[in-house]
This record gives sequence, structure tokens and C-alpha cells, in this order.
Amino acid sequence: MVTTVSIICKRTVVSTKPVQPGKSFPLSVLDRYMENNHIRMVYYYQSLGEGELGELTKKFRETLSHMLTHFPIVTGRLIRDDKGHWKVKCNDAGVRMVEAKAKGSVEDWLRSVDREKELKLVYWEDMLHKSYYWSTFYVQLTEFEEGGLAIGLSCVHLLSDSTCATRFIKAWADISLGNKMTVPPICHPLPPRRPVNRKPNHHPYTDLIDHYKSSIEKPISTKEERYTTISLCFSGPMVQACISKAQPIGPSGPTPTPFEALAGLFWVTLSKIKGLRNGLVDMSICLDVRKVLGLDYGFFGNCMLYNKVHAEGNLGENKFPQAIKAIRDVVAKMDTEGIMDLIEWLENNDINSPTMMNGHDLVCASLEGVDPYLAVFQDKFKPIRVSYYIEPVLGEGQVLIFQAPPQEGPLSRVVMVTLKEKEAIKLCEDDLISQFSPTILM
Repeated sequence: MVTTVSIICKRTVVSTKPVQPGKSFPLSVLDRYMENNHIRMVYYYQSLGEGELGELTKKFRETLSHMLTHFPIVTGRLIRDDKGHWKVKCNDAGVRMVEAKAKGSVEDWLRSVDREKELKLVYWEDMLHKSYYWSTFYVQLTEFEEGGLAIGLSCVHLLSDSTCATRFIKAWADISLGNKMTVPPICHPLPPRRPVNRKPNHHPYTDLIDHYKSSIEKPISTKEERYTTISLCFSGPMVQACISKAQPIGPSGPTPTPFEALAGLFWVTLSKIKGLRNGLVDMSICLDVRKVLGLDYGFFGNCMLYNKVHAEGNLGENKFPQAIKAIRDVVAKMDTEGIMDLIEWLENNDINSPTMMNGHDLVCASLEGVDPYLAVFQDKFKPIRVSYYIEPVLGEGQVLIFQAPPQEGPLSRVVMVTLKEKEAIKLCEDDLISQFSPTILM
């Protein structure tokens, strides 16, 4: 079967209503630190029935135009303010859309897809020298000649994290159904520290600040490495089994969350694959902190924070529970006070050349705060599979954990692991992972 993707055309899609003249959106300090990264997502849909190739794309293009009316930050363009910081000028320049077709059916494609092929379904262009002419968001619609559709969304991380990008697709689906958006976007600055929350004799949470400071100061290797991605689906019962195996030492410890259990599982496994016998590889976790900061559910901007996980000393044979405890300890410390300490430190130590927070450690990110399978277009046009990428991947690699299709159970999760090619082969053969019988999606 030939799986070549052919681009039919590229066009610009604008909103149906003009934005208020002179409007602009400043970007937060958390936005600015993600400037050098971008997000890619692919949603797969089965065909609803017979229809001419291109019909579905036309319908989706029209509803996208209506939906963009509510997202002036997406249709605008980047310019610099008086301090040299990025802001979005709302000029209705629109988003770039790529219309494409692929041989075979979507089911055929999914049986043989890999990282290289999947990324052909989600168009991306790096920032132009003149940013004012560069689209920050790209949408690719690929219709399969024998049935099915893939929606690819890519965007610069400077404007949006994975949570916002997922809600963008959900808003598009809501509009296509003729409904109001369940979560309209809200663009406003990060909240200041509330005086009532400032503790007397407060000592800043230095671990979070130190991690960002270290990432800023440490040079990123420019050595070219070839990475590949493995996608594994863990059913609800298998995640429950992983949680049971991950129970901390002693009967009184709290039950690990699915993210903590799977993050610990892959931390231990990848450390072994990378040749560490007694310790664990350096790892950072990445969490959505909207809820901790009390932000509106529809807050549009970056709220994913990175923090180092510490597991020091000789951990012995049974590393799993200790890895879980180390992860949980870091999650617990990322409270409102600690996050505000970081935001204030970043604002007071303005860096004009942002680094990449994923440039060194193994990064394990939780994308569990949103459910991509809620993006139902038309009647019963539901996603059958979703993939996420946070690019580029550097250093020790990346692990993304997010919700699986609903039929797999409420605890089920997909884990997308991006590693150097030799390490990826070993991961597929690992005994610890095999105990939980994940389905290999890619």
C-alpha cells in the first residue's frame, strides 16, 4: 500500500468578523520561555460514509473561519514591544491551512504509521526572518482516498501550550456542530501574587527557580541526533496494575495517580536502557498549573511548568516505589507560592535569549488535563486516535502521557516516548514494560 501524502493547496483562512482595530495581546514571561519550541498534534477520524474527496475539507474550512472569530490571538501576528518582548498584534491575518490527500484508508494508515509518516500530516514552518508575515498556527486537513480524515494542528509554543491547542480543536468541533463553545478562550495576564496569600517570613521555593536557572545557564548540545517515537496504549486495568505495583513502601502512603505511576515506570525503564545500574537518569516533569494558580479553565497561554525530580543515592533493586515517591514529592511542592516565586524571579531576571526547557534531561509531561476525544465534529464524527509532539526533542528524550480513547477505560493512558533510535529498540523489548501488555500504536 502506498501511503504518500500529496498537498493539494495552501491557503489562508481568516475569521468571519473583523477584530477591534488596535487590539494586541502581551505575552507572559512563561510564554517567552517557550519561544524555541512548537507543538504538533494529529487527530484521526473514520469516514462517515460516501462523499466526494474534498467535500469534508470544504465544510471544515468554513467552520474554522467561524471559530477563528473567537481567537484573535491565533489570527494575529508577532511584533516586538518597547522592551523587545513579543506581543500579538490582532490584524486578522488568519491561519495557514494545508489541504492534502493520502492513498488508502485511515485504518490502513494507522496500521503502519511511524513518526516520520505521521509528521507529514501536520504542516509546520519555522519562524520567518520577518515575523510579521509568519503564521503562528497551521492547520492541515488530509482526506484519505478510501475513507477517513486527519486533522493536523501545529503552533508555536510561545502562544499556546498543549492544553490550549487541544481546546482550540474542541472549540472548532463545537462550532461545527452548531453549538456554543464549551470553553471559550480567555486571554489575560498571569495573576499577581495575592497579598493575602503571602506568608510571613516567606522563603522562596528555590528548587523550581534553580531548575530554570540551570536550564538557562547550561549550553544545549548542537550535536545532530536521530530520534524516533513509540506510542503505547495502556488499558485501564493495566494502568491499575501499574498503580498497584507502584505503591510506596509502607501501608500509609497515598495511591499514585496514573501519571505518577506511568512516569515512574518509564523513568526506571529508560534509566536501565540508558545504562544506569543503580541510579536514575536526570529527569524533569512538566505539569499544567492552571488549577493550582486558580486560573479560568479557558485561560489561553502557557501554564506548563518544568521541575527537576531528585532521586539520589543507591536505590537498590526495587527502584519503582522510590521513583514514584520522588515524583510525588516534586508535584506536591509545586504549589501557588512556589509557582509565584518562579514567575517573579523570571520577571526580575529577564532573559532576552530564551533557552529550551527540554534541552538536557529526560522530560516527562502530563497532558492529562484535557480530553482530546471530546472533539466530535458533526454527528458521531469522533477521533479514533490522537498524537502529540512537543518539538524539537533534545537531550535524553521525552515522554508524553495523555488520555486514551474512552473505550479503553477511565484510567487508560497513551504514552508517547521519543528517544534516540537505538534506545527505542530496547524499549520495545523491555521486560518491565511488557508486564503491562501495552498495545503498540506506533
